Amino acid sequence: MNDTGSDSTIPPDADSCGCGDAADDGCDVDYGHHDDGHESADGDVVTDGAGDSDVVRLSVPDMDCPSCAGKVESSVRTLDGIDAIDPQVTTGTLTVEYDATATDVAAVETRVEKAGYAVERDASETTFSVPDMDCASCAGKIENALDGVSGVRAYDTRPTTGNVTVSTDESASVADVTAAIENAGYDVAGTSADSDDASLDTESVWTSTRAVKTWTSGVFVALGLLFEFLLAGANATLVGAGGAVALGGVEITVADAAFLLAVLVGGQAIVTNGYYSLRNRNLDIDLLMSTAILGALAVSIGFGKSLYLEAATLAFLFSVAELLERYSMDKARNSLQELMDLSPDEATVKRNGEEETIPVDDVSVGDVVLVRPGEKIPMDGTVADGESAVNQAPITGESVPVDKTAGDEVFAGTINEGGYLEIEVTSEASDNTLSRIVEMVEDAQGNKTEREQFVERFADYYTPLVLAFAVLVAAVPPLVFGAPWVTWFVYGLTLVVLSCPCAFVISTPVTVVSGITSAAKNGVLIKGGNHLEAMGEVEAVAFDKTGTLTKGELTVTDVVPLNGNSEEDVLRCARGLEARSEHPIGEAIVAEADGAGVADHDIDDFESLTGKGVRADLGGTTHYAGKPDLFEDLGFDLNHVHATDGGVEATATRDLCERNDCLDLLEDAVPALQREGKTVVLVGTEDELEGAIAVADEVRADAKAAVQRLRDLGIDHLVMLTGDNERTAKAIAEQVGVDEFRAGLLPEQKVEAIEELRDRYDGPREQRPRSGRTSFGGVAMVGDGINDAPALATATVGVAMGAAGTDTALETADIALMADDLSKLPYLYNLAHDANGVIRQNVWTSLAAKAALAIAVPFGLVPIWAAVLVGDAGMTTAITGNAMRLSRITPRSLRE
Repeated sequence: MNDTGSDSTIPPDADSCGCGDAADDGCDVDYGHHDDGHESADGDVVTDGAGDSDVVRLSVPDMDCPSCAGKVESSVRTLDGIDAIDPQVTTGTLTVEYDATATDVAAVETRVEKAGYAVERDASETTFSVPDMDCASCAGKIENALDGVSGVRAYDTRPTTGNVTVSTDESASVADVTAAIENAGYDVAGTSADSDDASLDTESVWTSTRAVKTWTSGVFVALGLLFEFLLAGANATLVGAGGAVALGGVEITVADAAFLLAVLVGGQAIVTNGYYSLRNRNLDIDLLMSTAILGALAVSIGFGKSLYLEAATLAFLFSVAELLERYSMDKARNSLQELMDLSPDEATVKRNGEEETIPVDDVSVGDVVLVRPGEKIPMDGTVADGESAVNQAPITGESVPVDKTAGDEVFAGTINEGGYLEIEVTSEASDNTLSRIVEMVEDAQGNKTEREQFVERFADYYTPLVLAFAVLVAAVPPLVFGAPWVTWFVYGLTLVVLSCPCAFVISTPVTVVSGITSAAKNGVLIKGGNHLEAMGEVEAVAFDKTGTLTKGELTVTDVVPLNGNSEEDVLRCARGLEARSEHPIGEAIVAEADGAGVADHDIDDFESLTGKGVRADLGGTTHYAGKPDLFEDLGFDLNHVHATDGGVEATATRDLCERNDCLDLLEDAVPALQREGKTVVLVGTEDELEGAIAVADEVRADAKAAVQRLRDLGIDHLVMLTGDNERTAKAIAEQVGVDEFRAGLLPEQKVEAIEELRDRYDGPREQRPRSGRTSFGGVAMVGDGINDAPALATATVGVAMGAAGTDTALETADIALMADDLSKLPYLYNLAHDANGVIRQNVWTSLAAKAALAIAVPFGLVPIWAAVLVGDAGMTTAITGNAMRLSRITPRSLRE
């Protein structure tokens, strides 16, 4: 059963795409007026040429069988004015022609719903920048406000970025959503409807209006304390007994007046936000603090019990706490902003033979941009002219600049180190690699981890329980034991302050933001907090061989000259034979010969010998290159071949005959090379064997070190999965040091291998290998992101290698290593494992601190200022600082 549906408005010329025909299901359109140019419900003008009927096409995704379609059709036909009905099960759409004078769209939708099926309308998505939304409490207030807006289908609040993404149908506008957010007490700084990115507020926290009011409030608190304790003799009564103004039994001194002014200035924003919280039925810190402040003032003024100091302290210190929380959150947000700032705002393009500087948004695909030394590359593209070294660290995390020449791919945000480059643009600014990275990092922050979901569920119970405890503390001792009720009322207010769960609710998301953005800066794209969490807990890692543990490119590793020939002779003949071959082995041999500067051969009468090799005439002599079987068929005795002096030592695989100048190729040399994972090609004529060439997909230089580093970090099991033959797989496995290898696997067999590993490492703890950890386990699969997509999807975490510029790899994997660099894999695991530790530290430390403070309150050990500074501001700042430690983890060279 489908869970999504999409629709769009019928175009003005409906017949041009067939949408005017009820039977057509090639276009998914919304409803329109099919008369003489009336507007559709979406505002588009439509006609059908008939002039007397309207057509509506609705998305009914749950209508997915003929029985469903029958029910819907029967229900709609009960309406008057229905001319035709066409339910399309395959597309989940319902097309209805009707007489607008007899019925309308709303009635049709009602009849569909009466049949038991929901109608989904086309949704548009807008991102709103709400910089002041910097905590879970703020987000909750906005969510409650959005719940009351008709037409809002879904929303995603992200305090860590200060953005709210809202999905609406045509009945809700951007203005409606903006008004709802502002009615919740938060200003909207911008929207994605206004610009490409909803911009974050850049105003300094410490010079903002809130900060100025806070510092002013602090001055009044200081004045109040000065008169209350140091200048007690000058602390005259202003209101009440002996004062200039009489106000019943209430007495207000100079110190009290200063405290009241502190509350008036510093508490204004708090009480205002508390009002919005109450209006939106959100029990958050603003409402709790407003209750505490107003409660203290009510007792002071209404009952003559002086709690002005407590009210002023709450107003001032909580305002300081809010500033600290905003500053801490801005630090986390800035890590993402740094990614956004990698790409320049302007580009120099060559148009009509002239250079002009324009905004990057105005650069089109096919334009040629000019990049001079030291400048950032503004767009994805390919080098059309010029040579230079490009620093790709901002995208791939590579520490060494990469040489770029004509035809090479470059990415937006990378830096041109040396030469001049002309680059042909291959993607729009909104769709380049950097934009996709930023978008995925932003999306990743909305992907909640299991711990985050647990903490949020816990918070739903925490606040009511602590509030209930606060009421008991404030009421029971005075009523039951005759204790001073003012003292215990203050204790109750202190518990009200501690009842806000903000500190531990924010503990996971700020850690996830820090980890994901830190990884992105180092060339690792993590597509969700849940993937970060899962990667830190895996106990087994499975590697694809080709392109992951090996370079993925065949190269010549050994040249063995025979019967008096030199290496150059062997390569010259091999190149002539393989020059017309399209086989990867032939391409590797030609590349080696080119690199060695070997001269060309005249080639005639080329023939491919299927399954065995190739034949051609070189300089009038017939030559062959291919498998040992080919030369056995030609009648050669491969057990007794004369070796050229010095030509075999490099292979260390010879077995010389008694004269010490003969080589047994068939039994010793060829198998020895094959045991090293190499493919052997023999070269010769019909009369003479000239030499042997070994070709292999070389193991990456850092593969063995990466495997060992993962083992040192605590990974229990490392396995290689490959479709290659057993002998080659064994050779590679031994070189890199994996614990196990599985060869000859088809894609579906790789999936089965991953499922088997998951059963083992996701199973009961007693059935798993010794680990010493209490993690939930799991399996990571590392591959190229395209050929290994099924296995990547099956694994607990799928990790794609070398994903920069590769759409498929970016989309299929949970995590993408942007560069072709295995050293990033141990870094990734280390970062993820440490992130999980930081999350645990943050959650349990904040909970423990809150619990300890709450228990100590009834014993008079926690003054109200300590509850604010330690339980709220202190914990939030400490949690954010602890999370930002993840930015210090950087990839470590495997050669250290």
